[in-house]
Amino acid sequence: MKYKLNNDSEEYKNSPENDKKNKDNLQDKSGKGGFFSGIFTGVLLSLLVASCIFTVRQIYTTHQSKEASEVASTDTAAPAEIVSDLTISKLRAIEDAIGTYYYKEDVDVQKMIDGMYEGVVTSLGDPYSTYYTQEDVQRLMEETEGIYYGIGAYVSIKEDTGLAQISGVIDGTPAQEAGLRDGDIIYKVDDVDVQGLELSEVVSKIKGLEGTTVHLTLYREGENDYLQFDIERRKIESPTVKYEMFDNNIGYLQITEFDDITLDQFTEAMVVLRGQGMQGLVLDLRSNPGGNLSTVTEIARQMLPKGLIVYTEDREGNRTEYTSDGTKAFNLPLVVLVNGYSASASEILAGAIKDYGIGELVGTTTFGKGIVQRVLSLSDGTALKLTVSSYFTPKGNNIHGIGIEPDEVCEFDGDQYYNNGYDNQLERAKEIIAEKIASVTN
Repeated sequence: MKYKLNNDSEEYKNSPENDKKNKDNLQDKSGKGGFFSGIFTGVLLSLLVASCIFTVRQIYTTHQSKEASEVASTDTAAPAEIVSDLTISKLRAIEDAIGTYYYKEDVDVQKMIDGMYEGVVTSLGDPYSTYYTQEDVQRLMEETEGIYYGIGAYVSIKEDTGLAQISGVIDGTPAQEAGLRDGDIIYKVDDVDVQGLELSEVVSKIKGLEGTTVHLTLYREGENDYLQFDIERRKIESPTVKYEMFDNNIGYLQITEFDDITLDQFTEAMVVLRGQGMQGLVLDLRSNPGGNLSTVTEIARQMLPKGLIVYTEDREGNRTEYTSDGTKAFNLPLVVLVNGYSASASEILAGAIKDYGIGELVGTTTFGKGIVQRVLSLSDGTALKLTVSSYFTPKGNNIHGIGIEPDEVCEFDGDQYYNNGYDNQLERAKEIIAEKIASVTN
């Protein structure tokens, strides 16, 4: 089967991936019988080594065909290409060995095939390049578009128990209408016990076709019995922009990531804030992992003066520039909040704002992801994501592995926030904006 490559999109989202939790503890116990245990362990290890040597020799003898010998004799030489007669021959020998000697008969062949493809990409040593199965591609499309079919609830895994729980409910969605709450423990989905499942498996069971119904069995603290919910799946638009007006006409706008729907949400938020008399803006990009190039450049065009937004260079030195015409330049006092999890596309916007000097960056040094990925679709519905270029701020800075330093360093006080709900970084940003507004009006 031949696979055709299609350029799908450029990806700026960092996944310092994020999702990631289980640890195994191994405890060694010893006592009076340590000497005899040592002898027994030594004998056991010797037997295991002998067994391994015998098995390897047996496989080598069994598969010492002309092709296998050819592979063995040339395997130390650096291959010129991945797919060749030699690699195919060796792969067949491995497949034969597994089919003949592996102690379990029931093996997941598709998983082995996907693992083979993943291994090729993983060998690049680039954490941002990856192979996507068909299921992965579907999830990627939903994440990029910011639209999916489900109930409108955020789901996470509790670190202390490993149980799936409702960690947020989107306003105006079926989850909110049904009465789901933060902290509800998900026991079953459609009568299937989901305890111990991976987060992605739980989420995929809750999502489904528009108009269908999902049955959830939940545990809620304080309730004597499990709660039962039948919830209709609908089209859900993820909110990536949050905004409000503070005192002194200080607008606040947070972008959680740059998806396809983010531009419309950002544009609407700016119209509302301006209509309410905004005199300055706090733009919150903290913990924003990035997103789409087209989205962040369009948002930048609503803020930057005429000139360069960002440019990229590939391995051949080919340069692509993204510019603003300056017709919608933001001319009010501006503070941008950033932290160590502000990455990729959020660094493009923050870096351009800093280079042009139209706003002040407050917080801590950003993540430092200055490279670009492109998604290449394969004809069977799978895909590759490969790093294809580096990006540079308007002043020519590549921040990969370095990050962007804020104009004012302000460490986040977690104790104040979690105990009292006091966001010291946000409060400092509001102080700076208030000072700038006062200086303009006086």
